[in-house]
Amino acid sequence: MKKFLIVGLGNPGAEYVNTRHNIGFKILDELARDGETDFTTAKLGSVAEYKIKGRTLILLKPNTFMNLSGKAIKYWLEKEKIPLENLLVITDDLNLPYGTIRIKAKGSDGGHNGLKNTQLLLNTTNYPRFRFGISDEFKKGKQVDYVLGEWDEEEKEQLPERLKTASEAVKSFALSGLANTMSSFNGK
Repeated sequence: MKKFLIVGLGNPGAEYVNTRHNIGFKILDELARDGETDFTTAKLGSVAEYKIKGRTLILLKPNTFMNLSGKAIKYWLEKEKIPLENLLVITDDLNLPYGTIRIKAKGSDGGHNGLKNTQLLLNTTNYPRFRFGISDEFKKGKQVDYVLGEWDEEEKEQLPERLKTASEAVKSFALSGLANTMSSFNGK
């Protein structure tokens, strides 16, 4: 059975649940609902197993806080013996319009602290990542307040549909591969 590590980045704690920065957690929650599985507390995070067409997706929500996400990712990759090409790290992205998906095989951290720590601990930028646009609708000097802020009413209304599309993209990554998923979902 082919295994994948699907990591949604976010911060643990009730005060972060509905923040833009926690979109990775939200997408994994959508996948878990779809796969009728539940998260359990495990070492360095909450974990669920989603089995789909001969594949096992290990869903990981690190509890290390965003800036130390790499520790949990490295641990679970090694524990489950999952190759880097079967890792998908889901993050928020200020440089993309709200709800836009961009999946890439590799790349820079783009100033994202969760990706920065992951690259540091994995010692590579060569791993697939999934960026979910949260837009950049904030005033100068208010970036932290914005990413740690909650969705506005219009975003909340569109979120269920965007989460469903994001969930489909993750399943496509496991079933159809990275290249097909990028051509099917990037920009959607």
